[in-house]
Amino acid sequence: MSDTAVTMVVTEPCGPVHPATVGPASPPARWVRVSVAASGVCHADIGTAAATGKGTAFPVTPGHEVAGVIAETGDEVVGWAVGDRVAVGWFGGSCGHCAYCRVGDVVHCPERRIPGLSYPGGWAQSITVPADALARVPDGLDLFDAAPFGCAGVTTFNAVRKAGIRAGGRVAVFGIGGLGHLAVQFATKLGYETVAIARGADREPLALDLGARHYIDSDAQAPGAALKALGGADLIVCTAASTAPVDELLTGLNAHGQLTLVGVDAGAVTVPAAQLVMNGHTLTGHLTGSPRETEEAMAFAVTTGMRPMIERMPLEEAGEAVTRLRSGAPRFRIVLDAARGE
Repeated sequence: MSDTAVTMVVTEPCGPVHPATVGPASPPARWVRVSVAASGVCHADIGTAAATGKGTAFPVTPGHEVAGVIAETGDEVVGWAVGDRVAVGWFGGSCGHCAYCRVGDVVHCPERRIPGLSYPGGWAQSITVPADALARVPDGLDLFDAAPFGCAGVTTFNAVRKAGIRAGGRVAVFGIGGLGHLAVQFATKLGYETVAIARGADREPLALDLGARHYIDSDAQAPGAALKALGGADLIVCTAASTAPVDELLTGLNAHGQLTLVGVDAGAVTVPAAQLVMNGHTLTGHLTGSPRETEEAMAFAVTTGMRPMIERMPLEEAGEAVTRLRSGAPRFRIVLDAARGE
């Protein structure tokens, strides 16, 4: 590790993302410094990079899908050593003593930290994080494939496996993008009859290659009605960043079916109470996962051979990556390459 590192920063609201050179400081007690190899670009990073949030402290360094190697440990760090391959995701540390932390639900800790928001994120060659935010990357998983598991991977993995769907049940994934292409693979590898739903016919071949048994073009037909015609879904995982389709999608659920939101916008969902009660439907949201669950998602990927579909871009092109993401161009996850040019 050299004495300086490149960090991508935003220094004013709605300003450009540009490189800065910093000298990484030694981590404080119970924190570690990670030499970053790869850092994913998530839809949530659009808002972080805009840097318009109330109380935003500049400079801002986005990035919460990070994979790399521990470069230095602070005092009181136990179980981790320099050279360990690690990932850090949307979960960036917790208080460790609240009621949620004490039962293992660290994701809902009211003091939970988020890289890029609570402290400088991973669009950099070096990031310093609390040790409890670390997930160990298994042998057999490339760091560029590991990076998206800290957010997109663990989120969709948990959304499918924690729904409690019957063995061999039917799972529909609405939206085949950075989250959805992973959800389709997880549902298929977990043994469910998987239905992929997206706009346009052009994504059908890819969806089927990812393991979907059926494809619904939501431009050509109402997806809820089409699901019902297939026999109904036991679970719908809605990964698109829009709440507008939810009302109609609910009509495609079987009795006792569940619709889980993992992609959201500022909109609202209106559900007829009678429809919810008469069909025993569940409408729920799902937020990320713990480092341990991230490790489980990565281990599952190694075991089953599934991988994220990524597009590499140089770290210095983070601003262009945001522009591409905003336009919906990536197929399907941009991962920034933090390799040094020296």
